[in-house]
Parts: sequence; structure tokens; C-alpha cells
Amino acid sequence: MMQNVHLAPEADEDDLYSGYNDYNPTFDTEDLENDVAFQQAARTSHGRRPPLTAKIPGTSASRPLATGSGDGVARPMTAVQAAGYTKAAMRGSSFDPLGQARGPAPPLEMKNSDSSEEKIRQLEKKVNELVEESCIANSCGDLKLALEKAKEAGRKERLLVRQHEQVATPENINLDLTYSVLFNLASQYAANEMYAEALNTYQVIVKNKMFNNGGRLKVNMGNIYFKQRNYSKAVKFYRMALDQIPSTHKEMRIKIMENIGIAFIKTGQYFDAISSFEYIMSMSPNLKAGFNLILCYFAVGNGEQMKTAFQKLIAVPLEVDYDDKYISANDDAHTNLLIEAIKNDSLRQIERERKSMAEEYIMTAAKLIAPVIETSFAVGYDWCVEVVKASHYVELANDLEINKATTYLRQQDFNQALETLKMFEKKDSRVKSAAATNLSFLYYLENELAQATKYADLAVNSDRYNPAALTNKGNTVFANGDYEKAAEFYKEALRNDSSCTEALYNLGLTYKKLNRIDQALDCFLKLHAILQNSAQVLHQIANIYEIMEDPNQAVEWLLQLISVVPTDPHVLSKLGKLYDNEGDKSQAFHYYCESYRYFPSNIEVIEWLGAYYIDTQFCEKAIEYFERAALILPTQVKWPLMVASCYRRSGNYQKALEKYKVIHKKFPENIECLRFLVRLCKDMGMTEVQEYQTKLKKVEKLKEIREQRIKSGRDGSARSRREGNAGSNGGGTKGERLSAKLKALSGTGEPYESSGRKEIDASYVDPLGPTVERPKTAARKRTEEDDFADEELGEDLLPE
Repeated sequence: MMQNVHLAPEADEDDLYSGYNDYNPTFDTEDLENDVAFQQAARTSHGRRPPLTAKIPGTSASRPLATGSGDGVARPMTAVQAAGYTKAAMRGSSFDPLGQARGPAPPLEMKNSDSSEEKIRQLEKKVNELVEESCIANSCGDLKLALEKAKEAGRKERLLVRQHEQVATPENINLDLTYSVLFNLASQYAANEMYAEALNTYQVIVKNKMFNNGGRLKVNMGNIYFKQRNYSKAVKFYRMALDQIPSTHKEMRIKIMENIGIAFIKTGQYFDAISSFEYIMSMSPNLKAGFNLILCYFAVGNGEQMKTAFQKLIAVPLEVDYDDKYISANDDAHTNLLIEAIKNDSLRQIERERKSMAEEYIMTAAKLIAPVIETSFAVGYDWCVEVVKASHYVELANDLEINKATTYLRQQDFNQALETLKMFEKKDSRVKSAAATNLSFLYYLENELAQATKYADLAVNSDRYNPAALTNKGNTVFANGDYEKAAEFYKEALRNDSSCTEALYNLGLTYKKLNRIDQALDCFLKLHAILQNSAQVLHQIANIYEIMEDPNQAVEWLLQLISVVPTDPHVLSKLGKLYDNEGDKSQAFHYYCESYRYFPSNIEVIEWLGAYYIDTQFCEKAIEYFERAALILPTQVKWPLMVASCYRRSGNYQKALEKYKVIHKKFPENIECLRFLVRLCKDMGMTEVQEYQTKLKKVEKLKEIREQRIKSGRDGSARSRREGNAGSNGGGTKGERLSAKLKALSGTGEPYESSGRKEIDASYVDPLGPTVERPKTAARKRTEEDDFADEELGEDLLPE
């Protein structure tokens, strides 16, 4: 550790001040003649002893100079030594004021780093650095690091206060540093949503009377209560802060009044909010307060006051220079260069933002009040348009007219919308392009491609750089099947506005139509970077990977898709199908079940689940799905037959027989149902077997006759004659006519004798196919126990 070191003076004749660091006025004068240091100090720059008296300028009297001992010895003129005058100058040496001839100067005395003052100084510097680092981290978005730095600054500041109290009086404490540390800590707590800690820290500042203007921080406390939705306390703190802010701070008081008004809106106290905003609009009007005032009058339903507030809103000065200053009045190259330099600088961007915000407030307010301030929304819109035309926002009048047409569209009044938009055909190019774009869109939705193409061309010709117009033009070309040309229009729209997501999406679809799969994938991946949670984009990407036969990537993107739309049954069934194709039956079963849970009417899903349970030998569970399929498609015999088959597979032959009887009543011409009825009745020893055998024989004969007619080519003429007879007999469906013929045959034919077991006809159709694609889980080899095998039915239907 460094120590304070005092160097002993060297006995050098040029050192005038050695030995006199501790001057004592009562020293002994007897040995002055022998004192070398004193004699050296007493010499003048000319080498003589100074006179004992000195003459005071302006007087003739002389008086002795003051001496240390009072003996009349003159005080030495020692200042000449410091100026570089020594005895060496008398011997002809050169003038040396810096003492270079005497060698290097002695080193400076080192600061003592262990001193309390130095420690306090360094600690203050460290605290300031931590506060600055905390603020920088907050501005960079690293809120956690900002809070850690603020806490560390708080700890070191408390240590600094303790050190101050130990070595100095409390008055020497740096209050500004303490205030900045506490304020930064509270701000970082609030930024990290640690509201309780932030409020406690603000309370420490507010209650300390030594902090000037600390009461203003009650605004921040009110903001925290506002974020916590404790609006009554927020209003209380806003008003406390308002009481402590002098009237000279007009802008701050207006902002606090605005916060109070917004808090009243949140609590539904619209009349109190109206008072706050009316005060603001009378003292310092601004767009936000004017818009909120309109909202309050809208909430209380005061139409006249809405009109007044709207007029106040459009009367607010924009405080933005118009575009005239960016147009050069002459062809001066220097002026043009300056205008080009400031045309898109940061200040110009701020002007654009303010103008855009003002237009948004006015447009939103007009759309809000137009339907309620007059007897109809059209009259209300007309009033708003007239008021806007009389203001300095005159260019918004056309936009309001277009919004009027859009409102007609929402009300599904297409004729009024078309009439309103057609009025813009003779307007300036920008408005004409916007109106024509909307007209093209309307006609495209109504599938009137000729009119859609006409207005799309008008929109493009009016404004070639309008991406919406180019997109609509591409849509009309796409609908006509010219995909190459459509792609060109979409590309041009993207060149004019790279953020036009509609053009990028349509370009991807066009590439899919052109079978340019890689380019389509590139388009949708770019679109995914812009719209990360778009279900349509994610589905298209998954579909493209499926086309590219990359099921793993397709599954990955579909999993992302169900995180966005977790209840989409189509996506869930698609995932089930992909897992089934990959052989993962458990995952396929899971997603098919989820799909069935959200949409239990998908026949493909129902069929897969039923076949899965049959394949896993749980036929009782498959009955539920096939019964639902029979409800959805009651005209198809396939599903009731599957229900009956499940009963037979599970050993419940009585229910299987009852189900076959029901099927026979509904579908009396179904050969498969009759064959199973014959087998079940015979094996169960029932007397109805003869009846069903007779019916089966007659239906088979009818089938043979029909097949022979088809082969001989006489089926068409016979069908025509039957249709003519049916028309004369009152009509009837084909099934009804066939049932009537079967009944007639069964009434006149001879009894049918069964000759034992009979093979199933080769034309038998398996209830699980081929009308609907059979899932792979059911695509197994048929065993001897399969009731649907194309072989004769054995005697082992009943247990032995």
C-alpha cells in the first residue's frame, strides 16, 4: 500500500525554500550569519544584501521592512529565484527559467489512493457509470440487465452514503446522485413489470422532502396503477401530481389531464372524461384529446355534441409543413440538391407520421359517427365529407367517399357500392385508381371477369405503381388460365411494394399451377418470414413438401400449423394420414381421433377409425363409428352392413340378425343382406329361412336378367320403356320400381329350396371398398375367420 513520503530537502544553494516549510516567526537570529540557507535566501538577484530600509513609493520617508524577529532586518526578496535569476547568471550563464541546467525536477507527490476522499470520489464515479450502463441496456431492450445494473448502482450508492457519514458531515452527501439512482431503479422495476417494487421505490423519493420536485413522480405512480387497471388510484395520483405542478408548466398539466380523462373512460365515467377533454380542447387542443372527446360523446349518444367535437378535431393545426417546400421553384442545381437531401430525412419521416396519424384519427372518427349523427349513415357520411372539404384536410374527402362505398359492401348493398365507386371515374388519378381497384375486386367476387378485367385495367392505367391494382389485374388473368402473365403482374406488384403479401401469396399459387414447386416454396417461405402465424401460408408450405414427397418436412410444418389452429379437423386428419403412410399407427390414431372430436362428420376419418378398431379386434368400438356413418349417408347400404358385420364378429348374432332384418326392409334388393339372413336363420334354426331363400333366388334371377340385357344392348330401350310406364303410372324412383317388381315376383314364384351351403356371388362388394379408399390399417390378408372372404360360409358361425 502506498504511504505518504516526505522527501528531505537537499542542501543545494539554488533551493531557496528548503527548510522553511514550517515557518516560525520566533526563531533565533544569533546564528543567521552561519546559516547557509538563510544567507542564500537573503541575497538579491544582483548578489548584494538588501538594504535595511525600503522607500515607499510616493513618499520621502523610509521605514524598516517587516522582519520575522522585529530587529529591523529586511525581508529577503526570494521571488527572483523562482523566476530563474541565480548567481550563475552573474557569471555569464544563460537565462534558465525552467531550471533545465540544474537537472530534472523532482517527481510529483503521488496521490494517496487509501485516503477516504479518494475512495469516495472513485465510488461516485462507479455509481454514475452503473446508472449510465443501466439506461443504455434499457434502450437496447435488455430489461433484465438494466435492472441488475440499477440494483448494483443502488447498493454502491448506499455504501457511498455510509462512507460520507463516517468522514464528513451529512450535508456533503450528493443528493442528486441519490435521486438519479432511485429514479432509475424505479423505472427499471416498472419496465420489468415489477410494479410493487417500483411503487415502493417511488414512495422513497416522494416522501423525502430533500428531493426537489419529487412530487411530480406521482405521475409515474399513477401510470403504474393504470397498468394494473386500478383506475381509481391512478386518478388519485394524477390529481396529486397535478396539484404539485405550477401553472407555468402548461404542457405537463395538459398531459396529466389527458391521462385523467383516459382513466375515466376506462371506468365508464364518460361525463367526467368529457370535462377533462373539453378543458384540454379549450386550452391546448390536440388530435388525441379531440378523438377521445368524440368517443365519449359517442358513448353517451349525444349526436349534436359529436358534430361539434368532430369540427374541433379537424380544426386542430397539424403543425406539419406541406409538400410545397420540397418542390423547387427554379432549376437551381444547388437548391435541387438540398431539396433532394431533405426529402426523406428523419424530420421528413416524422412529418409523414404526424400527418398519417391525423388522417387516421379523422377517418376513424368519421366512420364512427356517420351512422349515428343523422337519420342514415349515407346522410351522416355526406355531412362529414362536407365538413372535411371545408378544412385543410380536403384530400381526405375522397377517402371518406371510398369508405362510404366500403360500408355499403359490409351491408351487402352492392348496387349502392358500385354507384358510389363509379363516381370516381372522372376524379384525379390516385382516387380513380383506388375506386377502380375496389370495383375490380367486387366484380371478381361476383365472378364477372369481364367487368373485373375492365376496372383492373383502368386502375393500372391510372396508377401503374398501385400494387393492389396490379394484384387484381393478376387475379383476373389467373382466372382466365394465363398463369405466366399473372405471375408477371404479381412480380410487378412486388417490385412496387415488396410488402404486398397478397401478391406474394398469389405468386406462390401461380408457381404451383405452373408446377414450379421450388419457386412456389421460396415464395411461401418468404411470406412466412413476414406472416409467421398465418395458417394459410403454413398449410401451403406443408402441401408443397407433400407434393415433393418429403413427409417429414410436411409433418413438421403441419405441427406448426396446429399450434396456430389447434381445432382444425382437416389439418388433424392430414397429419393422421401422413403418419399412417409412414406406418406410425399410434400417432395416426391420435390425430384421427382429434379430428373426429372436432368434426365427427368426416366420412374418411370415420371409415379409418372403424377399420382400425376392426383390425385391432375391437369390433364393439367400431360399431359407434359405422352407425354415425349410416346417419350421415342413409342411402348407402355399406354402413349398416358394416354395423351388422361388427355384431357378428363380436359374437352377438342375435343383434346381427335384427340389424340385417332392418337393412332388408330398407334395401330389399340387396343380395348380400339376404345371403347373410339366410345363413344366420339356417344356423340358428329359424323358420324364416325359407322366406329369405325365396327372396334371394328371385333377386338373383332379376340380377341375371339385368346383366343379360346389358350384354345384349337392349338395356337402354328397356329403361326408356320402363321410364315411360313409370311416368304414366305416377312416376316413382328406380329403387321403388325395383322393389315393386321384387314383391310381385315373390308373390307368384314357387318356394325356393336350399340345397345346403351356397358360395357368395363373385360380384359381391366388400362393405369397406372400393367406393371409399380403404385405410392401410385395414389392408391385411383375409383369414378364414373373416366373414367377408370370397369363399363359402362355413358351419362355424355359431360356437360349438
